[in-house]
Amino acid sequence: MIHIFDGAEINRRPALRDDMFRDRATQFVERNGWNINVDASGREIDQYDPLGPTYIVSADGDRHLGSLRLLPTTGRTMLAEIFPDIAPPNMARPGWVECTRYCIAPGAPRHVSAALFLATLELGLQRGWHGSLGVYDLRMMRIYARLGTPGRMLGQRGTGRDAICVGEWRFLPHLVDVLARRAGDERIMRAA
Repeated sequence: MIHIFDGAEINRRPALRDDMFRDRATQFVERNGWNINVDASGREIDQYDPLGPTYIVSADGDRHLGSLRLLPTTGRTMLAEIFPDIAPPNMARPGWVECTRYCIAPGAPRHVSAALFLATLELGLQRGWHGSLGVYDLRMMRIYARLGTPGRMLGQRGTGRDAICVGEWRFLPHLVDVLARRAGDERIMRAA
């Protein structure tokens, strides 16, 4: 099931929230080898989580399957503060969100990525957003292409496997059908 949590709403599901943060630690620190902080409970929580982001979470009960985080580009963002060298000059755009901390839990069903992107697109269309900007590693390009949402690369730092990129995805209604074919039973977005 897909859940949408705005700001502190995620605290109403503490077991799911903590499972999400632990899976982020597993993905970003253990699998990707990033040098980022993990708390004593094994959770990866960064300086952008307290800013009241919107989380889109795929879950089976309180088991986290996958998630991503959205912040308005007109406020504090990872792209502006951590990656300004690859950020587009006009990145603070009303009606645009930054998408970061895309995370898939170990053993999650294959359709979870499509369901997360579909929910993001549907939410964006419902809220009148224009699109998203995202920071990702170059390896993600094949996943985006497989989902039918390759986006447009705006900048890149480094080369090869460790390259960090910034991309732009527009929220276009025709993409709903593209993603729905890959999302399976999680086609309908459900609120928390």
